[in-house]
Amino acid sequence: MSQLRFESIKIRGADLGAESCVPDLLGEYILQNDLEFRLEEDDEIYEGYGRRKNAYPYRQYNNYTRELKEREIKTAVLENEYLKAIFLPEYGGRLWELWDKSTEKNLLYTNDVLQFSNLAVRNAWFSGGVEWNIGVIGHTPYTTAPLYTAVTETQTGNPVLRMYEYERIRKVPYQMDFWLEEEDRALNCRVRIVNETDEVIPMYWWSNMAVPEYEDGRIVVPAEKAFTYADGAVFKVDIPIVKCVDVTDYKKIPKSVDYFFDIEEGKPKYIANLNKEGYGLLHTSTKRLRSRKLFSWGNGCASDHWQEFLTDKAGRYVEIQAGLGKTQYGCVPMAPHTAWEWLEQYGPVTLPKAVKEKSHKEREEALTALLENTKCSERMEKKLKETGPMAKSRAKLVTAGSGYGALAKQGELSKHLEFSISSNSLKKWKLFFDTGVLHQPDAGDIPDEFLIDSENLEFLVNTLKSSNKNNWYAYYQAGIGYFSEGDYETAKKLLMKSYDMEENPWSCHGITCICLIAGQKEAAVKWISKGLAMECRNLSYLKESFKILYLCEANKEIVNIFEKQDKEIQEVGRLKFYYVSALHKMGKDRMAYEILEKDGGIVIDDIREGEDSVAQLWRELYEKLYGAEADVPYRYDFKAF
Repeated sequence: MSQLRFESIKIRGADLGAESCVPDLLGEYILQNDLEFRLEEDDEIYEGYGRRKNAYPYRQYNNYTRELKEREIKTAVLENEYLKAIFLPEYGGRLWELWDKSTEKNLLYTNDVLQFSNLAVRNAWFSGGVEWNIGVIGHTPYTTAPLYTAVTETQTGNPVLRMYEYERIRKVPYQMDFWLEEEDRALNCRVRIVNETDEVIPMYWWSNMAVPEYEDGRIVVPAEKAFTYADGAVFKVDIPIVKCVDVTDYKKIPKSVDYFFDIEEGKPKYIANLNKEGYGLLHTSTKRLRSRKLFSWGNGCASDHWQEFLTDKAGRYVEIQAGLGKTQYGCVPMAPHTAWEWLEQYGPVTLPKAVKEKSHKEREEALTALLENTKCSERMEKKLKETGPMAKSRAKLVTAGSGYGALAKQGELSKHLEFSISSNSLKKWKLFFDTGVLHQPDAGDIPDEFLIDSENLEFLVNTLKSSNKNNWYAYYQAGIGYFSEGDYETAKKLLMKSYDMEENPWSCHGITCICLIAGQKEAAVKWISKGLAMECRNLSYLKESFKILYLCEANKEIVNIFEKQDKEIQEVGRLKFYYVSALHKMGKDRMAYEILEKDGGIVIDDIREGEDSVAQLWRELYEKLYGAEADVPYRYDFKAF
């Protein structure tokens, strides 16, 4: 029999910090949301479908640092005679390690640290293992959050690790069941997503596998074409040779890039990463998970810098991925009252070295033949069907996740999943939905949750005429709710009413964002300055405020506020960048340059993927001071694209 154990590992990691004190209204930049498409009429990509401007109702994780300390992390371990799989239930259920016991090799890239960086829809993300991305374009809102963890078993009595949650943007429960039969040489991962709403919703799923970047390694995938992008445009290319580079030989890819492989309908769904001996990870799935992708950071200076920024000594990696849509440039329509299910398998594979050293087409033909000879696709589809009753059975809860699923209307398709409310803040919100009376915190208290959207906004607004007519917090939440629906005029009226009832920095922030969207920069500066006068010590409020002042080009305000802060706050890289930038725009270039370069140069803990701000600032300062252009120092070079 296989085993399931709950253990822990020690690893150096950063402190994730608290969620931002304000809702995510302005959003983070997502590359995939800003592209032009040059495709054929039959490519069937849902271009831009399901895009989001922000991550509301989630809040950003932007309070982490790069300071690493030894931490004890809970794990779940599945093991049989052939494989050992280690999961991190507290971090999105990440499959962290997958060991082939016959070779004593880890098939995945496993980081030696938990080093957070700004790559996810909620900012904080870390590299390594297999990440499960659901709902919206980008790295999942739950990538650094605990999932529900439970235990059930297969028909043969082998233990099943179940991890599940409720995704708040699409309003869907999702679950992942993992198990190893006694003779399995591949880990089973059975995924189920349920749309119990009355609407067609945009759906997104990509299983992102970080794998070692082998010397003379190769990607094997059953495709002859791929979707990719360059210079802001998406188009289709023949593979493996793209602009004189064999893209299956990832060590030769010059810049950061995605290749979404266009797998023909009748071919098995798989992707493999092989080392120079022809050995590595094979990922296969049933047909619903139709697409495969390669992501490479590239092999330039900025690419090297990103790889180093994300780890300590674990080395380089690439990502191979599997998803529902042909690309990640849009979501896929999911019908109402529907369950989508598929089976993935992760395990070792070996192609003879002589075959591995042949052409892409010959490698693909050899691996496809191997899978077809063993009837891999048919066996997986059969297993998916046979395990249907298991997937809909109740499991014994081990640890709880968030309470949001317990507040949602649970239908027949997900009634087997146990959701619970443990936090006091959600208990207060449940009382509101039961009684119509919303709690009223002190104006200086950080808002607890953001639960108001199109489903319950009218309910809240109606209570403003009765039980909540004197509640500043109810007006604030209603204003944020209208903001999330794009009704900025009504949102502003309610936020102004909230502020008039009780001066509070939270309404100031909401009004500021509305002014900024309307292009009213002076008004935005006025309102965020009012907010800062009340909430000038909270780091996430400071970061959000400085970002807004930076967008409004309010340089004097940035300088004045920054110089009043404690020394510890002044050392925060993101805030220091805004300060140096403001000094530069005020003509104080020598002072700006000296601060920028002090102690080896500014490090922005949460620099965004694709962000070139520090490099651009350095270039401008250097040219102003020395009258000549110069190459950006390695420490500031993050432009991998």
